[in-house]
Amino acid sequence: MSRIPEAQVVIETVRSSGRGPMKPKAIAKALGIPTDAYRELRTLLRSLEADGRLYRVKGGRYAAPDRISLVTGRLTTIRSGDGFVRSDEDGSEVFVPGRNLDSAMDGDRVVVRVESRPKGLKPIGRVIKVLERAHETLVGIFHEGRKVQYVVPLDAKISHDVTVPWGDEGEARDGEVVVVRVTHPGSRRHGPVGEIERVLGALDAPGVDVLSVLYAHGLSPDFPEGVLREVQETVARSGPGPEEGEEREDLRDLVLFTIDPSDAKDHDDALSWERTTDGVRIGIHIADVSWFVPAGGAVDREALDRGTSVYLVDRVVPMLPHALSSDLCSLRPEVDRRAVSLLIDLDDEGRVRGHRFLRSWIRSRAGLSYEQAQAILDGDAAQLEAAGEEVVEALRGLQARAEGLIQARADRGALDFDLPEARVELDGQGAPIRIVPVERLATHRLVEAFMLLANEIVAEEGDRRGLPVLYRIHERPSVEKVEQLRTVLGRLGIRLPPKIRRPGDLVGALAAAAGGPAERLVSTMVLRSMQRARYAAELEGHFGLALEHYAHFTSPIRRYPDLVTHRAVVRTLIDGEAPDPQVAEGLAGVAEHASWREQVATQAERDSVEMKKIEYLRRHLGDAFDGTISGVRAFGAFVQLDELLIDGLVHVNGLDDDYYEFDERSMALIGVRSGRVLRLGDRVRVQVSRVDKEERHVDLLLIGPAGSRDV
Repeated sequence: MSRIPEAQVVIETVRSSGRGPMKPKAIAKALGIPTDAYRELRTLLRSLEADGRLYRVKGGRYAAPDRISLVTGRLTTIRSGDGFVRSDEDGSEVFVPGRNLDSAMDGDRVVVRVESRPKGLKPIGRVIKVLERAHETLVGIFHEGRKVQYVVPLDAKISHDVTVPWGDEGEARDGEVVVVRVTHPGSRRHGPVGEIERVLGALDAPGVDVLSVLYAHGLSPDFPEGVLREVQETVARSGPGPEEGEEREDLRDLVLFTIDPSDAKDHDDALSWERTTDGVRIGIHIADVSWFVPAGGAVDREALDRGTSVYLVDRVVPMLPHALSSDLCSLRPEVDRRAVSLLIDLDDEGRVRGHRFLRSWIRSRAGLSYEQAQAILDGDAAQLEAAGEEVVEALRGLQARAEGLIQARADRGALDFDLPEARVELDGQGAPIRIVPVERLATHRLVEAFMLLANEIVAEEGDRRGLPVLYRIHERPSVEKVEQLRTVLGRLGIRLPPKIRRPGDLVGALAAAAGGPAERLVSTMVLRSMQRARYAAELEGHFGLALEHYAHFTSPIRRYPDLVTHRAVVRTLIDGEAPDPQVAEGLAGVAEHASWREQVATQAERDSVEMKKIEYLRRHLGDAFDGTISGVRAFGAFVQLDELLIDGLVHVNGLDDDYYEFDERSMALIGVRSGRVLRLGDRVRVQVSRVDKEERHVDLLLIGPAGSRDV
């Protein structure tokens, strides 16, 4: 057993020092650590330094970063080459000009020295140390020159080209997409150096574009041998039904079913509904991944490293191997499955009267798609017959209760972004053949309502019982972002309240634009003004949902934080044991890592879809589309194309009917002679004039107002 205090106690001792940074022996003395435990303290201090939770200054003394104007966090760069570092400690951001990044790249975990604090703006800092490199490899286009050969990263946020010494190019040829391993990170003056590790092929070759996204974000489609061996052992010991000594309640007689996308391969959650003497009982049944994936094993370590499943345009990169994610853990129809069930009793007014967690055996009666479930609710005769009377009754009962939950959510002022989405359909070679809008159905809202309820109840229990769960938090938007939003919305004639304290203060802006030509634009701008939701070990509330308590519990097949929460729920709320203090100790680090992996997954998913959309548009050069002006700059106007949901640029050089000047106050381009105005939210018709897949850029020519005749 350790004879030194927990890490947080050591950190607070150093932070509260009244005599400045402390030497290790001074820390040991302050904490009363015996001489024979001093080496253990030194090991802990080195670990805290490597993690950025303490910083070592001259003389081998340690200080808490915030006491010496240092901030530790993850770096996010933007196309301009500048970056922002979000503090691990409190979520605040520091702006880092490109010239102050040194060798740091997008995604690196860094230490930043705050050098100035301009009034009303973010602090400005400089990277002084890289704690963790996000990119061991980069993906880009290989170029072979007379004197030098190099790789230009496809990710526009990485501004440094990678020099490839002669002899380290492997089989790469000029113009091919390659994976380059960075062997030296370089510095501000000298870019990184690397060697070609893999040749993916020409960017236009089938499948290379998605492969480039996969490797660019460090996503591995394959699992290590040790992980697969452990899965095989799990499969071998996992019987198809109840086993002796396995304490589970038998819920296989319940009428329950899954509702998922039509192409879903894994099914985390199922719903059930039954009448009680004084109301109804809703069952939310979640795959018991914690039974199959014990903490600390090879599968668990790999799942933590991945953090989440990633859903690219043409494939899934799962968090768990397919034998678990698509089979043993998946709640497939007509198969006995282990679950963690949350049974919620609601009265006739929809109020929660009580709830209970249990480990269970369940058997799904049906695997419905959202579309099939909607057809049942709409009374489609064929779907009614196929589902059967019991499933139909349960689905209708769930819908009735979901409506109350949805109304309660609206009443408390939660934000509901009903933004349109588009799905890219591919042919057998991976080429995009059409882009189709995805309709948000009542059944989407139904499932969402019960998942939100389950997540809220879990978070409330976690807070009340002191469980080591990962909360899902969402801070209110920063003053800076609110003022930017206020300015832009003002140009559209939409006013915001003087202060934004609750999400309901933003609902008015969405309502003011509803049904109008700028509805989608306003929803997008309000969404962009929000802080990014993240995971945390401490409860801080969820601004967007207007909830004090919220956690992720319902998707342990594809999200690691849900698996962490499941283990805490099973241990304490079901098995009756005390919370595990060791889990609590490492929870903050897991939260930071899971938040980062979620960002990586989200960006990879967007990149893969965007590439296919651009490829689709390249086949439509010269075609015309309607769209909405989504941004105006001095160099031109960005237009989001209807249904395709992709932005292109109408450059001022392409506006040949007049000279146009940018009016920053009105966010508009104004013709000098004609007085013609191109402003935010205008509906226009444009023609696709140029598509660059490598740059992910689309140029458009303005034809006229939306619906006007094509040229």
